[in-house]
Amino acid sequence: MAGGSGGGGTQHWLWALGGAVAASAMGGAILFAAGAFGEAQPDPDLAGYSYTSDLCNRTSFTPFESSNYKIKPAGSSSSSSGASGSSAQNPQYSGVQQGAVDSMWCNAELRASDAGSNDYSSTWVYSAATLHKKTDPTAEFADGYRAYENQRSSIAYKVTPVSGIGDEAYLVSRSDDSSGSYVILGVRDGWMTYQITWSSYTSRTTSTKPPTTDQVAGMLKSSAGETLRKLGG
Repeated sequence: MAGGSGGGGTQHWLWALGGAVAASAMGGAILFAAGAFGEAQPDPDLAGYSYTSDLCNRTSFTPFESSNYKIKPAGSSSSSSGASGSSAQNPQYSGVQQGAVDSMWCNAELRASDAGSNDYSSTWVYSAATLHKKTDPTAEFADGYRAYENQRSSIAYKVTPVSGIGDEAYLVSRSDDSSGSYVILGVRDGWMTYQITWSSYTSRTTSTKPPTTDQVAGMLKSSAGETLRKLGG
């Protein structure tokens, strides 16, 4: 009897264990189907934008040309040409497509149309567009520009929201001084982010009056709006 009772107990125990395993497997399948082990990745909202290997070809320089600036002839860049480095090509561009992001950039050196031969002023317009294909940049976008106001440095920046372009946009400006100006416009439209930057140095030999921060901001906004339309947004 003891053996029979033990065998029956073992059978009941095995049945219970098998039932628990089956229930666990079924529950796991339900949880997996419901996404408990990982949320389904949303489709990227690229807002109609598409990749181009030549962002300069899509960049609108008309607002700068209308404000008395022109693209400086290639090969004549000054020694203060900045991050771009090479003067063999102006403007310069590049782009790369990767699994998570498509990146494009365009750098152009500008020169005032009435600048004299002894005017060593330098003006650069840097632009970059990124298509985020895996991660939504919305949550981090504003903080990236607001950080300029909180950085500990001797240079003070002002950050202003800009309406009428993309889902959100921010203008970062540094106070005008005798040596030049620095203004950034950042735009997010869906999962596409775009930034265009004006960086200028004004030499002591110039006879050209440099634009104010408000004037530069107007040029950047106009250029960004037209450029994003050309990118298909």
